[in-house]
Amino acid sequence: MIARTTTGRVRGLGTGGIAAFKGVPYAAAPEGMLRLRPPAPAAPWDGVRDCVGFGAAPPQLAPAPTAPPAWRPDAGLDCLTLNVWSPDIGAAGLPVMVWIYGGLWKHGSSNMPQYDASTLADSGTVVVTFNYRVGFEGFGHLPGVADNRGLRDQIAALEWVRDNIAAFGGDPANVTVFGQSAGAASTALLMAAPAARGLFRRAITQSIPSGIRTGTEAESVTATIAAALGIAPTWDAFAALPPETILAVQDAPLRDRQGFTAFAPVIDGDLVTGPPWTTLRTGAGRDVDLVCGFTHEEYRGQGPQPPSGVDLAIVAEAVGLEKESAAAYRQSHPGVSDADLFTVMLSDALVRMPTTWVAEAHARAGGRTWLYDFTWRGPTLGAAHGIDVPFVFGNATNRPAARFLGSPPPADFAGLSERIRTAWTSFAAIGDPGWPRFVPEHPSPTTRIWDTLPTDAPYPLEDSRRTWEHIASR
Repeated sequence: MIARTTTGRVRGLGTGGIAAFKGVPYAAAPEGMLRLRPPAPAAPWDGVRDCVGFGAAPPQLAPAPTAPPAWRPDAGLDCLTLNVWSPDIGAAGLPVMVWIYGGLWKHGSSNMPQYDASTLADSGTVVVTFNYRVGFEGFGHLPGVADNRGLRDQIAALEWVRDNIAAFGGDPANVTVFGQSAGAASTALLMAAPAARGLFRRAITQSIPSGIRTGTEAESVTATIAAALGIAPTWDAFAALPPETILAVQDAPLRDRQGFTAFAPVIDGDLVTGPPWTTLRTGAGRDVDLVCGFTHEEYRGQGPQPPSGVDLAIVAEAVGLEKESAAAYRQSHPGVSDADLFTVMLSDALVRMPTTWVAEAHARAGGRTWLYDFTWRGPTLGAAHGIDVPFVFGNATNRPAARFLGSPPPADFAGLSERIRTAWTSFAAIGDPGWPRFVPEHPSPTTRIWDTLPTDAPYPLEDSRRTWEHIASR
């Protein structure tokens, strides 16, 4: 099957009633003079281009010592490609969903098996996934070069969707951007970015993390990496190096600071003016409908566990609270062990509160907002960060899904996955996920609780929200 894009015709494959086009260029390969610069338009081609296999992943290290690498040096830099799954390329006006992957701003690729969109597209939605640059390639600061290249890649992909998705049966005026973790933060930032205005109508943000870099912090990260490489912190010096050389030392800034990654969006006064909740509070993005939520145990399995006898007052200070906040956590969680309370506090600090703040900011600025708490507990990691992804895509048998679900997956996976996919695709189609909107001013704002049998309940983290509310106002 063949579709016509603005740069040329593409050939995809049909399987099970779904047409899949993979590895379609949306921007030029970021190599040569385009290396470490904002995305440039893809060159047109003659004839029909076979788009039946994923493009190269962006340069990155393997996410864990035992995990297979998404990118190898021989794959090169031609990574700015996207993939389209369509239930009917001859249709007109199907809702469109565009996925932005997470990965600590330094991992991720659209060819990862958990992001296969065949099942999701079978719900009557055109689904697009794409690569954007991560790590130093996407978020490293260089003097004289625009920051946030990864976000600029995302905007370029959305511009491609606007200009081309009708050829695949989709409606360019009915686009929903959805993402998880760094992809959720990206989505929230794009909601408020003038350069992305009008490119999407709705957004779903799954687990928005904290974390953003000031210009000074970004300069420090670059200086540390440049020192480790023995080069000047300039575009010429970095662009002369192969990606694998930079990757070998890109975590050097973490040796002297806490955190999982040295990279995050940089406050550039252009795309990013602050954390998403502060920008959305001004009313930017209020015309974009928003579903956002978190998993109930975001930190479980994500990082170092506390030592025996952990001092929770010190933990409170480390995450930006007063020491006295530890006592408030103990009071609101009677009978919970210090180790489990540590997980609660880190879950709040890293994801649950930032996600809540985004929901509150968007709703109070006049946006239509829905909030959820994913509480279904898997057999291995409970309701950990990322467990919702297999449910959204309906993919339960790949290696990343097995980390959360075990193998074979629990019997209740299929039913809950179908309910979540129905909610996500209904929201994409008509702007209604199927539960009441989140209204912060209401005495008991409604939150969807995603479990085997979903329910609607008052916001479940009110004690934590009160503990953190002075941080949210910054």
